[in-house]
Amino acid sequence: MSLITGVLYAALVAYLGGWYVGQWQGNFSLLLFVLTLVTLVYWLAERYKFQPEREAAAARLLVEDEARRKQLASQGIAQVDGNVGQARDKLLMQPWWLDWTAGLFPVICAVFLMRSFLFEPFKIPSGSMIPTLLVGDLILVNKFHYGIRLPVINKKIIANHEPQRGDVMVFRYPVNPSLDYIKRVVGLPGDEIAYINKRLTINGTPIEQTPLAEFYDEDSLKYSLQYSENLMGASHRILVDKDRPPFVPPQAIEDFPNKENCRYSGEGVVCKVPPGHYFMMGDNRDNSQDSRFWGFVPDENIVGKAFVIWMNFSDFKRIGSFH
Repeated sequence: MSLITGVLYAALVAYLGGWYVGQWQGNFSLLLFVLTLVTLVYWLAERYKFQPEREAAAARLLVEDEARRKQLASQGIAQVDGNVGQARDKLLMQPWWLDWTAGLFPVICAVFLMRSFLFEPFKIPSGSMIPTLLVGDLILVNKFHYGIRLPVINKKIIANHEPQRGDVMVFRYPVNPSLDYIKRVVGLPGDEIAYINKRLTINGTPIEQTPLAEFYDEDSLKYSLQYSENLMGASHRILVDKDRPPFVPPQAIEDFPNKENCRYSGEGVVCKVPPGHYFMMGDNRDNSQDSRFWGFVPDENIVGKAFVIWMNFSDFKRIGSFH
């Protein structure tokens, strides 16, 4: 078993190493699921086979030692060499391959269940959600807000809240579902979304924008126009780059499902959101690859609702709710 465990650990190290250097795209949910199953097998084997065998061997040792002492005592020998307690402890001790498998099962299982059904941490990798979320923000995502989903396959089994306009949502990127994206929900199923000349309209109603002080981005060392946008009752800040054109470059548009629902022009884009899908946009409007480029997010791609920044090592003041 030690050889099998060593091979499994070598495979794990190779997988993580290749993932780290970019040789392949890893799937952490799947990895955690597999680790939970493997450590469960070891835990069950330890509980019902290996531990009882060690305890039986330790019990036999005590019986044999007691019999030996009685035999020697009958011969008038009272002083017996050897420490049976140390020998018993060695027999009861878990070998390394059980300590590093069965011993880790409760921790891995707890992490798997919490991450799958309760909360999952994410790190903001890009500036598409500035000024709401900054690069380096560590956020928590509520995994049950939009319903309980089976891990790995992400199939909803228990419904809960429906996504609302203004929600900051984490979802599986439709172009490559192994990647997680974060954007703001702008359009619900059946909505007509128009983003023309950098102004958002939903079902023919222009969305209110209030000018704010310009936003200075320390990473890009530039100022951007900043507005407070009232997305049908949910207010948040957005950035607009006055130097960027309003249209979506044709070469940047993916060939996505239901693309016929969108009309592109030199002024922007108009899309009709199909049933069971959502239209997503970044708050950093001119620096966000979102539904304007790669289409609608299907309900089965939803991961959860982002609700709090739990850490930013560059700025502790960022910690807290961003709503």
